[in-house]
Amino acid sequence: MMGKVIFYEERNFQGRSYECMSDCSDMSSYMNRCHSCRVERGCFMVYDRTNYMGNQYFMRRGEYSDYMNMWGWSDCIRSCRMIPMHRGQYRMRIYERENFQGQMYEMMDDCDNIMDRYRMSNCMSCNVMDGHWLMYEQPNYRGRMMYMRPGEYRNFMNMGWSGMRFMSMRRIMDSYY
Repeated sequence: MMGKVIFYEERNFQGRSYECMSDCSDMSSYMNRCHSCRVERGCFMVYDRTNYMGNQYFMRRGEYSDYMNMWGWSDCIRSCRMIPMHRGQYRMRIYERENFQGQMYEMMDDCDNIMDRYRMSNCMSCNVMDGHWLMYEQPNYRGRMMYMRPGEYRNFMNMGWSGMRFMSMRRIMDSYY
């Protein structure tokens, strides 16, 4: 089943709208701005810059009538990425340093604090083998987040995430229904 989100130019689901059922790297050709949205099916990551850049926020099924105040954004949604449904196990290896160096731990479930669980003060690279994950800059799934789909992430700083440390990780397990 496909995901579905409807974006609206104004708060409280007003103004022009744009319906999206897949990734969209630049919403500016469909609407001038976006200040509210309704996720009808699935999960999406939304970004405040085009091409899946900038601040990110995870959206599950529900209504977001004024997300800018809720998230503290000064701008609006410019791109979105649908998160595919994953069935099966989740596996990710996190590394203390870039290029898969330093301490390594393999995770198969959520971790609310890598310092407490692994005595690891930093996570600078990872390899997502199975599933889709959210990584947070603070313990207990708080602060800015990054969406990690399966793949190798050798150096977070080279990916434009300089100054960001990841201290907690959570599997994306939301249902599409």
